[in-house]
Amino acid sequence: MTPGELLLEGFELMLFGIGFVFLFLVLLVGVIRVMSRVIESFAPPAPHVASPSFVVSAKPVCDEPDANTLTAIQLAIHQHRARRG
Repeated sequence: MTPGELLLEGFELMLFGIGFVFLFLVLLVGVIRVMSRVIESFAPPAPHVASPSFVVSAKPVCDEPDANTLTAIQLAIHQHRARRG
């Protein structure tokens, strides 16, 4: 075989390989889309959860913590500063 024939045969083989890979990927995408539609047709419909337009809280909103919380915070700060020196 001459170098020209080898080059032509390599080029044909490359085009055949690229075409085969492209065809495989196109078929893969098609199969995935069909499978997705089939699964969606068998799946139960998703429940619709309505988001509330307002939030109801059982606990009143306060800007200041209660006395016990303030005492605990002060003691924690005191202990931290005593350890640091």
